Amino acid sequence: MQNFNSLWFARLLFVLFVSLWSLAEILRLPFFYRHNVFPFLPYLTLPQQSVICKIHIVFSLGFLQPGFLTTLLFLLNASIKKRSPLCPIGIILLACFPVAILQMFFVFFEPFDDKLPDVFYTSSVLSTDDEVLLCRYPLFSTVVFAGFGIGYSFAFLFSYWRVVSLVINKGTRARIHVLAFSVLICLPIQVLFLALSSFWLPESPVYGGVMLGMFFSVLSCAAVGEGILVIRPIADALAAGGDCSAWKPSSIRWSRPTEEGRRETAVEGSQ
Repeated sequence: MQNFNSLWFARLLFVLFVSLWSLAEILRLPFFYRHNVFPFLPYLTLPQQSVICKIHIVFSLGFLQPGFLTTLLFLLNASIKKRSPLCPIGIILLACFPVAILQMFFVFFEPFDDKLPDVFYTSSVLSTDDEVLLCRYPLFSTVVFAGFGIGYSFAFLFSYWRVVSLVINKGTRARIHVLAFSVLICLPIQVLFLALSSFWLPESPVYGGVMLGMFFSVLSCAAVGEGILVIRPIADALAAGGDCSAWKPSSIRWSRPTEEGRRETAVEGSQ
């Protein structure tokens, strides 16, 4: 239970990152945004809507996704440490800071906008009815996130081989293999879908299919990580605590004193 108590904050942080990212992606979907979000924000001008799209891109690709991936790597490394790990906040912020700064630079300042096509820096597109701006991921943001993904993949591979070399239990080794497979496969698929989404308008059915594939690729990776690094350790810790504190009344037998026992007790008292 000591390791469980020292990692509860990291596990909670992982679940929080995944939940916030999922909510942000659902709210950003063109159909959902137009029918469920925009009616509550009717007074926003087009420039204000553009700023909201840019903020979403910076938080999604610059903070939330790098945050939950870094937390996942932190939990994987902490699983083989004997000492209680430090608070992961500093590590996560340090990993997310360069990515967030680069995302802010390319999204808000739009460098080389007069030399490159619009797909590199356009973060929003006006809808066909000219009422609302629909958010999209610019290609520059995808390139920045892809650079983070390459560095993260090498760090994850290093931690993966180190953990596998120390783990003896076959079940635990199998779970680590599944986790590594999901991360190293889903992350490139997400980058591919993000790059493809830059070449279609948000109202296009192809764009909806591409973004749906991106969403499920990230969600599957997050679900596997949450199941192996969050739910399974908590369940094992609770099961171990229940076995230690279990009380079985049927194992205790009460017997009434016999007549012979009363006589022996009386003799001992008289002596």
